[in-house]
Amino acid sequence: MDLGNVAPIAGAEWIGSVPHEAIKRGVRPRLPGDDPFYDPPQGFQHAAPGTVLRSREVEVAFLGLIPQKFTATQLLYRTTDMNGSPEATVTTVIAPAERAPGQVCPVLSYQCAIDAVTARCFPSYALRRRAVAPGALAQFEFLLIAAALAEGWAVSVPDHEGPKGAWGTPYEPGYRILDGLRAALSMAKLGLSPTAPIGLWGYSGGGLATAWSAEMAGSYAPELNIVGAVLGSPVADLGHAFRRLNGSFYSGLPAMVVAALSHAYPDLDRVIKEHATDTGKAMLLRAEQMTTAHAVLRLIGMDMGKLVDRPLDEILDMPEVQEVFDSIKLGTAVPTPPVLLVQAVHDRIVAVDDIDRLADSYQSGGAAVTYHRDMFSEHMLLHPMSAPMALRWLIDRFAEKPLSENIIRTKWPTLLNPMTYVGMARLVRIAAKVATGRTVERRPL
Repeated sequence: MDLGNVAPIAGAEWIGSVPHEAIKRGVRPRLPGDDPFYDPPQGFQHAAPGTVLRSREVEVAFLGLIPQKFTATQLLYRTTDMNGSPEATVTTVIAPAERAPGQVCPVLSYQCAIDAVTARCFPSYALRRRAVAPGALAQFEFLLIAAALAEGWAVSVPDHEGPKGAWGTPYEPGYRILDGLRAALSMAKLGLSPTAPIGLWGYSGGGLATAWSAEMAGSYAPELNIVGAVLGSPVADLGHAFRRLNGSFYSGLPAMVVAALSHAYPDLDRVIKEHATDTGKAMLLRAEQMTTAHAVLRLIGMDMGKLVDRPLDEILDMPEVQEVFDSIKLGTAVPTPPVLLVQAVHDRIVAVDDIDRLADSYQSGGAAVTYHRDMFSEHMLLHPMSAPMALRWLIDRFAEKPLSENIIRTKWPTLLNPMTYVGMARLVRIAAKVATGRTVERRPL
């Protein structure tokens, strides 16, 4: 189904100028559920995907506390959920203020690891000054967003879980990311070229969302000039991850996934209502209100097998549950842009075997895949340590340098690569400026 080229319904095209709000300094942002900016205007469903519905300028701060020397533009835009129904979500776009006349600015869509249902973890809220979002990973990933800005790129940071925090659902993260790029490129105020080279980047939950956008790009948004996608430890098989993480240090993650998926899959919701104990149902409700780090720390070692009235394996093997797990696996389509896969061999969250299979699936389908399979790192460490490699790879894609091979499997760890520390030194300097609120200089393009 080609949802990317849906024509507006005759007689109901989006008409009128897009409302824009100037920056309001010193104002504490409201949560998305209480902020009318997130409410789409009447008739928005008749707009084409990627149509900007309203925009505003906002202050951005590191950890919500340290104001930065630039402002961001937030766009509410029309997109599509996994069932093909229209919805609206928000992306936060930061574009370089200084560009040479006629210079085409590369664009990066950076997908944060939202990994939660609560709107406190949405980047459009968590990245703003005075946001109260302790435990939201987006606030820490801002350091990598700043590194991309330092390259002179424009960066789009979408709320890829949509307005309901639908973590783990298939297809729609890709639609939201791609429509966020359409919205950014069409916004005249941002001054971006519709033919600008585009990169995609995310890690863990953000890598999962990025993988969906890479898989959906060819059919949903073929007009976008996407030149590469960095998939950092994408959760290729959430069903496998559930079994792997339940009862572990990271058991809060599968709990939040189940809470989110129950809203998207009525049959799964029925199974939960029938077989979860009162304690289990209360836990899922609490998990929906937790930020990512809060859930991980609060639910360490939780065994969901103790929160259901039948053996957990029996419930996981039920057709309704298996159908959900099958539908949310990556690998339903072959990415059209070149892909850099980054995965730690000793990853306690995402199994390396799942990523091996995903790499083989992409390659056998004809995708251009570079696979860095890191021997020494684990999940949390590999994200920052692989950032210099990801940035170099994206720089080469924007420069239209050829890929040397179709697939590379390497166990040479980033920790032993001298180039890692050259890149890390630059990232440390950028982080120091972000942490002190100083201007992050941009490299000339």
